[in-house]
Amino acid sequence: MIKSMTGFGWTSETYNGKKFIVEVRTLNSRTLDANIRLPSKYRELEAEIRILLGNIIERGKVDLYMTIENEADFSEYRVNRSLAIHYLDELKLLAKESGLQVSSEILPAILRLPDVVSQSVSEIDDKDKNMALKLIRHALTEADSFRKNEGEAIEKDFKQRINIIIDLLNETELFENKRVEDIRRRLNADLAQLENRVTIDSNRFEQEIIYYLERIDFTEEKFRLKKHCFDFLNTLADDISQGRKLGFISQEIGREINTLGAKAYNADIQKKVVEMKNELEKIKEQLLNIL
Repeated sequence: MIKSMTGFGWTSETYNGKKFIVEVRTLNSRTLDANIRLPSKYRELEAEIRILLGNIIERGKVDLYMTIENEADFSEYRVNRSLAIHYLDELKLLAKESGLQVSSEILPAILRLPDVVSQSVSEIDDKDKNMALKLIRHALTEADSFRKNEGEAIEKDFKQRINIIIDLLNETELFENKRVEDIRRRLNADLAQLENRVTIDSNRFEQEIIYYLERIDFTEEKFRLKKHCFDFLNTLADDISQGRKLGFISQEIGREINTLGAKAYNADIQKKVVEMKNELEKIKEQLLNIL
């Protein structure tokens, strides 16, 4: 099983005359990168929310928003009247010394000065807290289900592409005998041009051909490539999503494909190698978004 790191979850519920709305969006990231926006009085829940994110989302960039409609609380903001009057008196004195007039428009500016307006965050009761956490957990679970569904589609694509690579690898066997014959023919043709000038030891020539063919033999690379492909498919079947492990296996698959191409010395085999690389690149692109 694999999971995509792209997900979406949304839920809402009306409780005690207030409408709670929670929205979660997730994208790919190497770590858990959470952006949590809550109403001010609910910010004390952030630590618990981050634990939920770690348990449910695990990894990825997460935007979590909670809004509450129809919640009026006018006691949260307080004006320090004595400080505001002090600022006003000081500004009047400064204006008088400067020969300027003080208008009523100065009041909004005074309200923006430090410590004139303060916010007192009232505590939330247990019922509101439990309601908020319940909805957040529900939205996160929805986002996780979304990721699982996305992962199922990607998993099918992975299986198809890995099986294509295996089929292409098997098809290279059709050209292996011709490959050896072509190499022998090419070396013989090169030596034929030298026969009038040098003496050629046919036994030594055969030994050199055998040595050369052993150096460009890719039997071991084919074996390892097929093994890595089956490892990839087996990892897809694990109970948990293992994007990092799949990424590592894909690198090993790429390494064997590259070595196979370097040792091919045959146009038909090189063509199969190019097709394998094309399938692998598409897999690697998708792996960036796998948990």
